[in-house]
Amino acid sequence: MDAMSAPGTSQPLNADELLDIVDAQDRVVGQASRGEATARRLRHRCVFVLARDADDRIFVHRRTPEKLVFPSLYDMFVGGVVGAGESYDDAARREAEEELGVHGLSPAPLFRFLYESAEHTWWSAVYEARTPAAVEPQAEEVAWHSFLTEAELADRLDAWPWVPDGLAAWQRLTLWRSAPGRA
Repeated sequence: MDAMSAPGTSQPLNADELLDIVDAQDRVVGQASRGEATARRLRHRCVFVLARDADDRIFVHRRTPEKLVFPSLYDMFVGGVVGAGESYDDAARREAEEELGVHGLSPAPLFRFLYESAEHTWWSAVYEARTPAAVEPQAEEVAWHSFLTEAELADRLDAWPWVPDGLAAWQRLTLWRSAPGRA
C-alpha cells in the first residue's frame, strides 16, 4: 500500500509527494510530504480495497520486502495513501488498478474508520471491487498473490503474518457485515 501515483497518471510518487494531514474527525488541517507524515506519525488518509474475482474469491498478497510500511507481510486488501487533494474514491480506483494491473474497476465504498497504532495513524476508507481473475500485480508492490475463498483466508489469519492495518480493516469489515440489516 505504499506506492502511489499522481491522480490521472501512472507516474510513481515518492517520499516528497504531498498528503493531506487530517484531524480526528478527518478534516484537512495541513499538508506534509509522505516521508514526513510517516516519520512524524502525522494522521493522513488511506484506502483499502477488497478485490474479489467472479468466483467471489479474495485477492490476497504478500508485500515486497522493499515496502516502506509493513514490508513482506500478507494483506487481503490492495490500496494505499490518498494524495493531497485526491478523493477517497479516486484513490481507491487508482490504487486497485495499479496494484492489480487491471483497468475499469469501480470500487464500492463500504465504511471508514480511524486506524491508530503506536507508529501509525490514518483515516481508512474500506471498499470492495470485482476484478478479473487474470490480474497482473505490480511487481514493486506484490511479491506473491493468490485468490482465496473466505474459508481459506480465515484458515490463514492466525498462521500468516498480516499487515496490522489490513487485519484491523478485515475485523471491522466482518463486524460491519454482521450488523443488523447488512445481511
